[in-house]
Amino acid sequence: MQLKASFRNDYSEGAHPRLLQALVQASAEQNAGYGLDRHSARAAGLIVARCGQPQAQVHFLVGGTQTNLLAISAFLRPHEAVIAVESGHVATHETGAIEATGHKVLVTPHVDGKLTPDGVRTLLAANTSEHMVKPRLVYVSNTTELGTIYSKAELQALRALCDAHGLLFFLDGARIGSALTAAGNDLTLADIAALTHAFYIGGTKNGALLGEALVVVDPALQADLRYLIKQRGAMLAKGMVVGAQFEALFEDDLFFELGAHANAMAQRLQAGLKAAGTALLIESPSNQVFPVLTHAQIDGLVQVTAFERWGPYSETHAVIRFVTSWATRPEAVDALLTAIKNLVR
Repeated sequence: MQLKASFRNDYSEGAHPRLLQALVQASAEQNAGYGLDRHSARAAGLIVARCGQPQAQVHFLVGGTQTNLLAISAFLRPHEAVIAVESGHVATHETGAIEATGHKVLVTPHVDGKLTPDGVRTLLAANTSEHMVKPRLVYVSNTTELGTIYSKAELQALRALCDAHGLLFFLDGARIGSALTAAGNDLTLADIAALTHAFYIGGTKNGALLGEALVVVDPALQADLRYLIKQRGAMLAKGMVVGAQFEALFEDDLFFELGAHANAMAQRLQAGLKAAGTALLIESPSNQVFPVLTHAQIDGLVQVTAFERWGPYSETHAVIRFVTSWATRPEAVDALLTAIKNLVR
């Protein structure tokens, strides 16, 4: 039986009703263009207040790849490179966007999806002269591509290493709503702002119709950013479309409520899979779940719901990925578990 719900990603639905209502109200007004409207200004102020960094700038952009491309190309000189784990989004799922700007992505093995100081040191030791690219920016994402989260101590260690070697520290927050509300998380938005030179807050994967908020904490990185945003085709004439949504997300705790709901649904799913005896690639505290199933079970599951085939596991098994969202309903999770239990039997 075909399930009504998809578990392919966390942006299949449009937007939370409160954000749609905010858009309806903003659409009935005349707003200034190019992100200079009152909704974008208020949203930026709300985010800066949450971050506790009054000098920070906030720029509203459309999507994650665009934000990574814009920020990294703006922050680096032509001969400088990015450090990331081999599974990092900029290294695997952005169609060479960073390399297309002229900046190489240097990769190192991950530990449960995370970048470690030793991994950074290895790349620094391997790139030591003007005959090679110069490592300059350390890239991490929270959550990682495996759904794991960074601890405060882990980010502190990476920032200390960056400071010691003159590196910039940039955090991809496409799923930061999930990360900051996951079980075991000890970070706040203010912590992330204090530990990075720049980061972004993902709206697309946490209840928004579209949009990310690039937060540039370090004043040295802020110069001429609006010129570069315009040049890269990233400056929306109707900037209020993103600004009004972030205003609704941050005028109270809605942003965090939506992330917490997605996590709760994923943990319901993960617990049910474990109870059914299904192996997991990794124990994820966030809204991504990675079961290991036989090829026959996966082929059967394709008939009832949507998901991502993540990768091979053995000759007989493979890893798939389920993702829950702000809109995932408990009954949809339970129906999926019933389908999986039937296939396992």
